[in-house]
Amino acid sequence: MHTLAQLGLGLVFSSLIAWIAYRREALSLSGAAGAIITGTVIFGFGGWAWGLTLITFFVLSTLLSKYKARAKARLSEKFAKGSRRDLGQAFANGGAGALLAVAYPFVTHPAVLFAFVGAMATVNADTWATELGVLARRPPRLITTGRAVEPGTSGGISALGTLATLAGGLAIGLAALLYLLLDGALGGGGLRAAGGTTLALVAAGALGGAAGSLIDSLLGATVQAIYYTRGRNKETEKPIDPDGTPNELVRGWRWLNNDWVNFLSSCAGAAAGAGVYFALVR
Repeated sequence: MHTLAQLGLGLVFSSLIAWIAYRREALSLSGAAGAIITGTVIFGFGGWAWGLTLITFFVLSTLLSKYKARAKARLSEKFAKGSRRDLGQAFANGGAGALLAVAYPFVTHPAVLFAFVGAMATVNADTWATELGVLARRPPRLITTGRAVEPGTSGGISALGTLATLAGGLAIGLAALLYLLLDGALGGGGLRAAGGTTLALVAAGALGGAAGSLIDSLLGATVQAIYYTRGRNKETEKPIDPDGTPNELVRGWRWLNNDWVNFLSSCAGAAAGAGVYFALVR
């Protein structure tokens, strides 16, 4: 019954936030549906501290996507999708967290919470790295070879992007800690759900985000599907140009698009977050 009530509240809050995001053009219609599904599941099975952590990621990433949007508009042709998140992006960013939330009531182990923080920290860190890293004055370098590449290239890293990665992961760790402290003050499980620790949870955000973002960059530089558009003489993540012209696959696995890369890297961040628990708490 408790879970059913949480699912109902999660549906209400997720629907409200998705509606606002849709009206502000941060989500497409399918993206709003994805946000409602993931938000309801995470809030309903994990609890409100979990749900607020997801909301924190969404709000912060949406605000950053609007930051210097004009300067970043010229790079949009390299990315598979635009600034309005669709269903695939919603599941890619929140899917791992939703699966962990479903498992949590049955496992009830602090490591699952740490894994959730690591997963959310990864998608937040990756978003911060992308939104801020493309504004770096110096060109990024491919993580595998060190070769200078154009801003926005999959697998490219920069000093600014790396700092943004660390800050994004740390922000989620701190947010999760704050919500658990409030939960404890209101008579909930609070930090008992995290094994009674504080700094380790923040570390799960920082290290989980860094590890997941590293995997994201490695996948982007090696096996993510990258195409070549002859009309614009550029590499792109888009398999089809806006005019309907199919692009040529130049490297990577055709099925491994950016959504799959984000989902797999969030799973890696979840594993790193759980690893922090076993290394520092247990």
